[in-house]
Amino acid sequence: MKSPKKVLILSASAGTGHLRAASALEQICRNTPGVGEVANVDALAFTNKLFRDFYSKLYLTLVEDAPTLLGWWYDKSDEPWKTDRMRLLLDRLNTRPLVRLISRMQPEITICTHFMPAEIISHLITKKVIQAKLSIVVTDFDFHAMWLSRAFHRYFVALDETKAYLTALGLPAERVTVSGIPVDPAFGRQKDKTSLRRKLGLPLDRPVILVTAGALGVNPAEQVVKSLRQLPHRAQVVVICGKRPEAKERVEQELSRGNGGKVDFKVMGYVDDIPGWMGAADLLISKPGGMTSAEAMASSLPMVIYAPIPGQEERNSDQLLEKGAAIKCNEITILGYKVGQLLGTPKRLEQMRDAARKMGRPHAAEMVVRTLLAEPKNEAIEVNSEQQEEMAEHVRKR
Repeated sequence: MKSPKKVLILSASAGTGHLRAASALEQICRNTPGVGEVANVDALAFTNKLFRDFYSKLYLTLVEDAPTLLGWWYDKSDEPWKTDRMRLLLDRLNTRPLVRLISRMQPEITICTHFMPAEIISHLITKKVIQAKLSIVVTDFDFHAMWLSRAFHRYFVALDETKAYLTALGLPAERVTVSGIPVDPAFGRQKDKTSLRRKLGLPLDRPVILVTAGALGVNPAEQVVKSLRQLPHRAQVVVICGKRPEAKERVEQELSRGNGGKVDFKVMGYVDDIPGWMGAADLLISKPGGMTSAEAMASSLPMVIYAPIPGQEERNSDQLLEKGAAIKCNEITILGYKVGQLLGTPKRLEQMRDAARKMGRPHAAEMVVRTLLAEPKNEAIEVNSEQQEEMAEHVRKR
């Protein structure tokens, strides 16, 4: 009988998506035979404050104040190994406590849902400090060069297209698994819309539209609400404002001017049961973050996309639109008009729901863990300098 495997899940609290993917994987690991000790670690918790602020607060600041700059950097840095040496040096200088934790635990399996800890594991593998398998779970539909690792055992990606891109770069196809983005297992269990609506106090006789401002509450939900007040259809709008009280206050201030029309609004701050709310809804209005989009697809919930962050959210948006699971509103003042048009064509909305269902991967986390436990012992794939240059040249020619 095989001994239980030690599993170390590593993420980074730069945004919430990486942490949510890690949490989903942890839940599956703790309920899967063959898994022994499980640790779920935020790699940034093991760094100094300056480095931690750089990784987490800088990103949020750019999202709020300089999204165009963020998009420019995202595109400019999307060349294999372009920033690799600088990143690896910076990461190693500031993560020595994390290195000590990994060396002490000696896990058989490591799963990284962020590229920063993946670099650390990769370095330890190439230096023969640890024997663990390194698995990298990409938490967006698209693949950015920052996710490339000098050494790895397996990649888990969201789409067949993403796998095709990695194999075109020269990575072996048998080491890339199309799993989907890991979401909370509860998303796969939310089946009965009627029961969910009764549980959440939502009406059964009209469409339910879910508006999310993100877990951090940085999206302009009050502008969305202002536009939705003009809907020509009876509807229930649920606005989830996240952890920032000021975001909820702005929405409530907008609604204090009078609801008007045929729309009822329900406004909340941060909620735990996102699977339930998504399962009860007919339509989601949100930015297309990787995790939010994956959760919506796992809930067969079509999306209305607005104001995607330049870079990864724009690329996620491309995939959702191409698959027919979303529509996009470029001007928030006419969002109510576009939603009204969609609600007025039930057949189109049903087609979008079907496209979302086909795109959804509610059991992605289970697939990741099952694949890793069944995988035979094999050597890490190491990408040497010559192969790195070939990858970079391949991308430069596109």
